[in-house]
Parts: sequence; structure tokens; C-alpha cells
Amino acid sequence: MDLISNGTREEIAQLDYSTDQPLNREPPAKELIEQFITPQDLNYDRNHGPIPHLRSEKHVIRVDGLVETPLFLSPDQLRLEFAQHEVTCALGCAGNRRHAMRMLLREVEGIDWGDAAVMNCKWRGPRIRDVLFRAGLRDDATHTCPGCEIHVAFACYQVRCQEDTWFGASVTLERCLREDGDAILALEMNGATLSPNHGFPVRVVLPGIAGARWVKWLDRITVQSRESPNFYQQRDYKVLPPDAIDRASAEKYWSCTSPMYETPINSVIAVPGDDETVSVPASGMLEVKGYALPQAADGPVARVEVSGDEGLSWTEARLTGASPDRKWCWVLWAAQVELSPGPGREIVSRATDAARNTQQEHSQWNLRGVGYSGYGRARNLTVVQNSSGHID
Repeated sequence: MDLISNGTREEIAQLDYSTDQPLNREPPAKELIEQFITPQDLNYDRNHGPIPHLRSEKHVIRVDGLVETPLFLSPDQLRLEFAQHEVTCALGCAGNRRHAMRMLLREVEGIDWGDAAVMNCKWRGPRIRDVLFRAGLRDDATHTCPGCEIHVAFACYQVRCQEDTWFGASVTLERCLREDGDAILALEMNGATLSPNHGFPVRVVLPGIAGARWVKWLDRITVQSRESPNFYQQRDYKVLPPDAIDRASAEKYWSCTSPMYETPINSVIAVPGDDETVSVPASGMLEVKGYALPQAADGPVARVEVSGDEGLSWTEARLTGASPDRKWCWVLWAAQVELSPGPGREIVSRATDAARNTQQEHSQWNLRGVGYSGYGRARNLTVVQNSSGHID
């Protein structure tokens, strides 16, 4: 089991990260849900190598492959020569909630992420489609044979990674060209210049797509007739079949299993947390809080339901942040749930989005523990009655 960096955020910031010890951390879920827009000091960090500290004035993004005119663009050109587009959306690690899969289903490989490897932010920069149109797509990129698929590959060659000499990912050209897909090259996050941790001077933003494809410190965009050959596209971040139970049995599946792209419908209970002792009044009602995410482009989240009796009855939660123009965002939610006093109590939650995707009790186990979207849970609670009649 890999571990997430611990210590205070200030202590962690002083460390010199390397390929052997990349920065991987998440905030407490209770703090994460306090704001609809996630502030920078509560962003999670996921890296496969050291964090490069780049100079914007010397950075160049190359656009090549199946294009008429290869481009060499600076961050300033991306800012000044293209219309700027802003999108508010959630960014989530493919391995978010891996701990839940590990504990509720069976052992998996990978960093033991809890429920907080996700953030909801405002991103600003040019649309990827506008950059590709500036380069001009060749006929063999737009008129392909039946069954062929053109990809846009994103790459960062700035630092060596744990499993490859560079980091890369790709998505289909169609996904990048969709005007309603909001795919951008972000120069800003939450109204400020990107930080080095989050990809300065430019990173990819692909709403509804797992964070593994949102390449940071971007320096190359290639339109090509195949997926990215990078290790993290080909041999990681895939929902392998359940009979791939170890590295040896997984070997035959890597090449024939599609990469994980779309994020699943999900909800998480952040308050209360597992193993807590909670106090309720005589009515037995406890306030429960969390977040919920839509499936890919099927947002916004339309409903969150919460149960304190193992799913026999459900209470609909109040949603914050849900609106038709926020299809890529999370919602924050709260509900009053009835719990009887005693140990070993459990609360579960389930979300439904605008396309009627509904969270199931569990999602498919897979060796890498990615894409877990089973019910949100607060487990092993001890419920005590507050004699004063008020909730502490």
C-alpha cells in the first residue's frame, strides 16, 4: 500500500520532492466541503515525480502531428492571441476513494486515497479547439477510416516520472473539438495565475474527465492516430477486469482495456467521519454533510439521498451549488438523518444526476482501485443521546 504524505501543509511545502518521493496529499474531507470553490490551500496534490518550477517567459508549448501548421506558443500568446474561456468544474483523481474500495471490497494497489482527492475550481484560458484550429487540422485527422480514432496527446517533458521519462495522456479529438465540452488550456485557477503545484504556466483542463488526463506543465500537444504511448495512459488508470488480481494476471489486460476517461457519479459523506462518537437530541436527528459529483457530462447533480437504516428509508438532502449551468461542478449537500443510539451505526448516501445516473451500493473492484463510486459512507459511528436536547 502506498502512503500519502503527512505532516502539516507548511512542513510538506519545505520538502524537496523527487521522482522517488513525489508530493501526494489530500485535505480533511470536513474542511474540503466548507466552500463551493476550493481554495488553493485545500487542493489535493497528485504527482508522479518532482514539481518543476518553470519560467513563463521561457516556456513554449509545441502543437504538432496531424496539423497543417505546427505551432510554438508561449503562455503570453495563449493569453493575448486567443479568446479566454472560463469554466467552473470539479477535478478528481481517478483513485479518489481508493481506501473505500480497499476496505469494503478487497485489497488494491495504489496510494490509499480517502474521500478528498477532489476539488471544485474556476479555470481560465483558451479553448483547446481554438488552438487546434489555429494549427489547422489535416484531412487525415478529420476524415478517418471507420473504427479509427484520432487522439489529441498532451505531454510534459519537464521532469522524469516514477514509471516513465515523461508524463503524457490523450483524449479523442472529438472530445477536444466539442464547443460544449469546455476543454481549455488553463493559465489561471480561481482568478489567479496557476501555482507550480497545479501546472504553472499552463495545464490541460478536461471537465468530466479523470484528473490523470489533465496534464500539468504542458509543453506539447500532438494530434495523432493513436492513444498516448505514455506509461500512465497504457499501464495505469484503467478499470481492469476482476480476474486481474495481481500484476502477473493483469499483464494480458493492459493492452486490451480502455483507459479510464469519464468520472463516475459519486457522493461522499464528510460529516460525520468514520469511527466518530456523535451526539443527537431526543429526536435522534443528526445533520450529515458531504459533496456529490455528476457522471462525466451528465450534470448537474439533481438529487442526493441519505439513509441511517442501511437503505431501508432515504431522506433527500438540501443541495448547494446545483444549477443547470454548472453541469461539471460538484454540489455540497446537507440532510437531517434519524439515528438510534448505540455503537456500530452507519450512514450511507447516493447521488443522482440530470441524466438519471444513480450511484449504486458498490462499483466494480479492480486491481488499481480506480473509479470507485459506491455509496458514500460514514462507518462505525457511536451514537449517544444528548440529555440537553441539543446537538453538540
